[in-house]
Amino acid sequence: MTHDTSESTRPLVFAHRGSSAAFAEHTRAAYLQALADGSDGVECDVHLTRDQQVVLLHDSTLDRTSDGTGPVADRTLEELRALDFSSWKGARVPEAYGAKSEQFLTLPELLDLLRGAGRPISLAIELKHPSPFAFKLEDRVLDILLAEGWTPESSAVDNISVTFMSFDPDATKYLLGKIPGTFICQLVADVDVAELREGMGLGALSGSAVANVMKAAQAEGEQLLDNSQVGLAGPGIDYVRQHARTVQRWLESGRRFRVWTVDDERDVALCQGLGIHEITTNKPARVLAQL
Repeated sequence: MTHDTSESTRPLVFAHRGSSAAFAEHTRAAYLQALADGSDGVECDVHLTRDQQVVLLHDSTLDRTSDGTGPVADRTLEELRALDFSSWKGARVPEAYGAKSEQFLTLPELLDLLRGAGRPISLAIELKHPSPFAFKLEDRVLDILLAEGWTPESSAVDNISVTFMSFDPDATKYLLGKIPGTFICQLVADVDVAELREGMGLGALSGSAVANVMKAAQAEGEQLLDNSQVGLAGPGIDYVRQHARTVQRWLESGRRFRVWTVDDERDVALCQGLGIHEITTNKPARVLAQL
């Protein structure tokens, strides 16, 4: 199988949490900028609030990207709306991109923004686990989409084509019971034990235990891709560099590839040379200019 990398089939460019190099991730401004940049699609991470609303946030806690603190799952949507999710970035938000109080988004609000694009646009939804609500997260996301007019057969609503992603192979398998595998992306990344321990503030023993669980999940995710149970492979750029043979095998088996997070010019060139289909980046305008 050959991979045509001519201009007509350049990789599609997805804005990672919106144009998140320019504005605070997951905000109205970041997504409006992504559309203005000409992104082919946008990516978002979702969590459930205490009152079961689907909100756009990467972390399970509020500390890094807001002036709040503690778990997202402990707050209602109304409580989250009172927080500031944009100022930490230090970027001035143009008036056209909404007030500070309008930057925090729910999934239905993002769908409304994308409807306003006036052109076909792709939406990649990453379901974040572990979640205190388990697969209620998936159920709520699907309920919202169904209410908006989405159908599992086409995985489209109006001008928006939707795909689903997770690192958690159990979440992937749960989705496979509800949606065709064509629209599901298994995310994969190598587990770095030292990085994990530092990032989560864990000791040697607990760090190794968590790493073992994550390595088992990684192996299971790779198996799902080996067995062609899902249509999309979602490796990180480091994984692509480290596992050239595996990547080649999956490409040859017809997996569609969505690689994250590709901001460096050499990495963009690498992806294009390999015939990667989709690139997720914090800098969509720059990547599109390079392609």
